[in-house]
Amino acid sequence: MPDPRDTSTVDVFAPQTRRIVAGPLGWEVFRFGLPIALGMALQVTFNLVDAYLIARLPADRAGPAIGAVGICDQIAAVGTIISYGLSTATAAILSQRKGAGDLDGVRRVGWQSLLLTLGLSILYGFVGVFGAQAIMVGLVGAKGEVARMGVEYLRVIVGGSFSIFFLLQLTSIMRALGSSKTPVAILVGGNVLNFFLAILLVYGQGERPAVFDWSLPIARALHAPRMELVGAAWATVIARSLALIPAVVWLASARGDRILKPRREWVRPQRKELAAIWKIGWPSSTQFVVRVGAFVATSALIAHAFTTEADQTASTAYGIVFRVETTALFISMGWGSAAQTFTGTCMGAGKMRRAGWAGWWAAGYDAVFMGLLAYTMALWGAPLLQFFDPTPRVVEIGREYLAAVGPSYVTYGAAIVLGNAFSGIGATRKTLRLDLIVVLLVQIPLSMLAVVFVKQRTGLWGAIATAYAASAIVYGVAYVRSREFWPRRAEEEDEQEEPDAPR
Repeated sequence: MPDPRDTSTVDVFAPQTRRIVAGPLGWEVFRFGLPIALGMALQVTFNLVDAYLIARLPADRAGPAIGAVGICDQIAAVGTIISYGLSTATAAILSQRKGAGDLDGVRRVGWQSLLLTLGLSILYGFVGVFGAQAIMVGLVGAKGEVARMGVEYLRVIVGGSFSIFFLLQLTSIMRALGSSKTPVAILVGGNVLNFFLAILLVYGQGERPAVFDWSLPIARALHAPRMELVGAAWATVIARSLALIPAVVWLASARGDRILKPRREWVRPQRKELAAIWKIGWPSSTQFVVRVGAFVATSALIAHAFTTEADQTASTAYGIVFRVETTALFISMGWGSAAQTFTGTCMGAGKMRRAGWAGWWAAGYDAVFMGLLAYTMALWGAPLLQFFDPTPRVVEIGREYLAAVGPSYVTYGAAIVLGNAFSGIGATRKTLRLDLIVVLLVQIPLSMLAVVFVKQRTGLWGAIATAYAASAIVYGVAYVRSREFWPRRAEEEDEQEEPDAPR
């Protein structure tokens, strides 16, 4: 392990790496994490706009479409989260090797991770195209028009999952190399493009809200078909695919350490590198599948217990609030990405106590954001829900959920950030165990008990909030007791680390 006082191992890299391992920690975490968190929030904002476009379809199709997309987004998120686990492993190894000054190692890992991403894309796309019916109807239990629309949407969005898999992988590599603004710009640009494409493909040359009348001449000139819900899926896949272009260009340039510069020994599959990525990646992927599985389980409980063939209001309401909840998830993942980059890079430079404090700083910043989000939902939750669906019953159920669960976003976000801090040093098996404890021993049992015995939605919402609070306690205790971040021999650490600690 390199001498923590010696920064020569990172001098061959960009200045941002030296700031990560030697700059004022609180400020550097804030400077690095803020654009990622804001970019994630903007990304979800554009997704909310997609929901608005769908909600403005004719009434007989808008309600089922919103319910369908709410369920499908959770299912599609399973694949995205699997890919996120792969990108987490890649970023952890890349940041550690960059912190240690191993440029060849950085390039080898980058190429090997892209080979794994390609294989995952083919496998998951196959499942989406040929298994949509079984998943939507057999597994989730969707009914009527929600099921029919959901199957069509799922085939496109999951079948085209290669776009989000590669986009997440490439932008994760960029962040691991120390760039926080460029990947955010790419993601936001892709979502802006998605917004315009969705207007064209959802409404085609047909009727649309007056605010989008400007798009009608464009749609006619392009002969855009009116595809409604499935058009939103196609818009997403196309926009993400186009966003890959600037990411590839950046990583092939000097700013990206020419990580995509081809060399036979890097491009050819290497068992050692693939095994290293897999060792860290599979627990991370499984962990996030467990998390998203909890969301899918909630959807299934709502569909089975609180909906009928004729009344799917509860599923529609949950589809909307899930979009809001995704905002909390993505913002926390943004601060978590910052924590992951800092812990991995500091580990590579031999500064473990600095890595540990970086996780606390990121969790603290995220708590502020989550508190503001919960406050916003308390004040303006109803107008936000009405923006997507003005049906009084839908708004009532949505407000009920946000009132019960919204405050717990603070604790849920802290758990996500601390989990990412662990991932940065490669401790993904630990985070998997912690999530299994929360989901299997707290959230799912409490949710099922609430549905069976309380038999009211409020009981289910309370179970979810309790699980979110439990996750923060579990992760907080594990982080404080972690020997990886807090070595017993303080003399092994840079004595200049102490000013970085929060007071």
